[in-house]
Amino acid sequence: MSRTPLYTTLALIAFAANSVLCRLALSRGVIDPASFSAVRLLAGAGTLAVVVRASAPSRAPVTPSWASAALLFLYAVPFSFAYTSLSAGTGALLLFGAVQATMILASLRRSERPRAAQWLGLASAFGGLTYLVLPGVTAPSPRGAALMLLAGVAWGLYTLRGRGVSNPLGQTASNFARTIPMILAITLVGYGGLHLQLDGVLLALLSGALASGLGYVLWYQALAGLSKIAASIVQLAVPILAAAGGIAILGEQVTLRLLLASLFVLGGISLVLVTRPGGLTTPAIGSDQR
Repeated sequence: MSRTPLYTTLALIAFAANSVLCRLALSRGVIDPASFSAVRLLAGAGTLAVVVRASAPSRAPVTPSWASAALLFLYAVPFSFAYTSLSAGTGALLLFGAVQATMILASLRRSERPRAAQWLGLASAFGGLTYLVLPGVTAPSPRGAALMLLAGVAWGLYTLRGRGVSNPLGQTASNFARTIPMILAITLVGYGGLHLQLDGVLLALLSGALASGLGYVLWYQALAGLSKIAASIVQLAVPILAAAGGIAILGEQVTLRLLLASLFVLGGISLVLVTRPGGLTTPAIGSDQR
């Protein structure tokens, strides 16, 4: 019996958990954003290093990439700072929308002329994101929204750089390890504002070791039984799971603005994915490096 559904479900829960854990830690004030990012990346690097060491040796090479490590770092740090002012569901939708939009636009740039339905889907997705951040009583923090969109673009570019990598697990572990000097740099720069309590460190460790490190391992297992289109579509569940976690664990409220924006963004992205012309290939988030 295939374990793909189980691996897929657990991986999606892990990805959504990153948003909930980060928001939980920062909303309680038990850790600062820079420290959360540092602990998360260090825990992820350590977990992936252990998994790679425990796995069967791969003959596929790993190419050191400081550029990919920098994009990974540029995703993780704004992600944490954004969650000082965003709800879990809003942050996940902004992140997810920016990641998928970045990858879809890159694919369209290299492909044949898109179909009308794809243009409609892109317009719907970008319109939904625009509506979500427009000024208003229920609009998210402009600073938080901008930071999360930056994190999403960085993650999209990071994933695009990983297409065709023959050893995705080893490459991801290598990229995480190469963020360590960057972590040290941001720690030194922000030393005066660092604030860590045991609860905050534990939440960051869970985010890095379980939701990130082991989450990626589960995702690689799931990808063995998923097509690229299926892998992209199932990730539509991540913002929904994050919003549900925010409601259940953090007591957050889902606004009508978030519901409508989610409908337009997720519906638009799914329309693009299911109406691809022959020359368009859109990679799943993390299908190569994540």
